Amino acid sequence: MFAALGGKLPKGILLTGSPGTGKTMLARAVAGEAGVPFLFASGSEFDEMFVGVGAKRVRELFAAARKKQPAIIFIDELDAIGGKRNARDQQYMKQTLNQLLVEMDGFLQDENVIVIAATNFPESLDEALVRPGRFDRHIAVPLPDIRGRSQILKHHMTDVVIGNDVDPMILARGTPGFSGADLQNMVNQAAIQASKEGSKEVNAKHLEWAKDRIVMGAERKSQYIDEHVKKLTAYHEGGHALAALYTPGSMPLHKVTCVPRGHALGVTSQLPENDRLSVTFKEFLADIDVSLGGRAAEELIFGRENVTSGASSDLKHATAVATRMVKNFGYSDKIGPVYLNERDEIISPSKREDIESEVRGLLRAGQARVFELLKSKQQELHRLANALIEHETLDMEEVKKVIRGEPIRNIKEVITEDLSRMAAGAGAPAPASPSAHAHSHSHSHSHSS
Repeated sequence: MFAALGGKLPKGILLTGSPGTGKTMLARAVAGEAGVPFLFASGSEFDEMFVGVGAKRVRELFAAARKKQPAIIFIDELDAIGGKRNARDQQYMKQTLNQLLVEMDGFLQDENVIVIAATNFPESLDEALVRPGRFDRHIAVPLPDIRGRSQILKHHMTDVVIGNDVDPMILARGTPGFSGADLQNMVNQAAIQASKEGSKEVNAKHLEWAKDRIVMGAERKSQYIDEHVKKLTAYHEGGHALAALYTPGSMPLHKVTCVPRGHALGVTSQLPENDRLSVTFKEFLADIDVSLGGRAAEELIFGRENVTSGASSDLKHATAVATRMVKNFGYSDKIGPVYLNERDEIISPSKREDIESEVRGLLRAGQARVFELLKSKQQELHRLANALIEHETLDMEEVKKVIRGEPIRNIKEVITEDLSRMAAGAGAPAPASPSAHAHSHSHSHSHSS
């Protein structure tokens, strides 16, 4: 039909997006729906140190597709062979890309072969590759929204025995920023944990455990932490948590723990209330303040001379945020509303000094704000740190109770009470409602060992 109208079938489709968003799965689904052969290749497979091997493999791939047409060729990690060319490139790398360009141009209109490629770095691709006639149709595959996450969770739960207390929509609401691969991993980790516990089904608590493991890292309860380090970690994480609660524009607090996780001695995690598509000036400042909250708490309670190196990852994150504000988002009056990129722009030494000065100014202002905030909330900080030492992990509602001076029950008290109620014939306790708290990937503040 389109040929009769003078149209031409697009030969190349480029899928772009973050890792784990389902670009490869989408290409397989297209081939499955079309009912045609699917030829898969990874960009890193083509090149070897021998000149001509990569170009030969490209020719063989396209020849095989022509024999099986109609067919779909899928090239993953296209940037491995399709990156921008420069004079320093090895000859074999140029030959591989040139052969790919030749094959893309060599398609006849009656050849029913479509090339789909995927990349996490579309900006790094050679311009000759993405011009019209080659990869002229670009499709962004973003992180899934709340409905997408719910559907992905349902898909991965089809082969898992799921308990009645699991609601995919509540889980989806609690996992903003998760990719499809993260959600698949979460369901799998939950199933493994349920089997370790001898459970016959995967319940909400197993999925919550798996989410925390992905977001905050695996617990290292076997690591010995002396009382002083545990106390210092509790105040550090308490500083992050209070900054998250009281700073305007901050993402809501999810959980805070002083149990070692991953490479950190403690972690404070936050979540956006919904999928964030953009960030305001106030939210950037809040991010900086919360990042510096742990260090400020250490200085407030233990004195400046006793501030530890554990805040290095917090400083790194805060510096990165402040740098983007100055260089990329136009939030500096001195630098102006410009976008400066290290690779694209030649920044003069004096301009670099101005940028560093503006970044330092944002960080010092944030440090002063959060220090004054914690100074005014010192009683709440003491309560929270003591509760973390006793209970180790608290969610947002428990943190709010603690800083109001209300008691929270530890797990031994809960179990003892439940057993006594069951023994008294009062019936089983009402099941706890699944947590509606959630977490964003990008915002965990840790105290490193």
